[in-house]
Amino acid sequence: MAAGLFWMIHGLRQDFLNRSDRIDERGAEALTRTREDLADYKLEVARTYVPLSLIRDVDRRLSEHMLRIESKINEIGRGCATCSSPKKDAR
Repeated sequence: MAAGLFWMIHGLRQDFLNRSDRIDERGAEALTRTREDLADYKLEVARTYVPLSLIRDVDRRLSEHMLRIESKINEIGRGCATCSSPKKDAR
């Protein structure tokens, strides 16, 4: 009789552990799906939140600024080229 009770308790315990493992797996899968859905939603908000006209304006302003920087660098480069040219000895 005691062995029967032990076997029954052991079976119930194993069943409980198996069920709790399955619940943990389902919870982890649900969490992964939720995180993926949230990442997709954030990406969609980022795409649609900023108007395309604003993106184009920022792109234009950045391009103009980069061109100004490039012209300044070229001016400095030309100035340094004349400074570093070898000077003739005046004797």
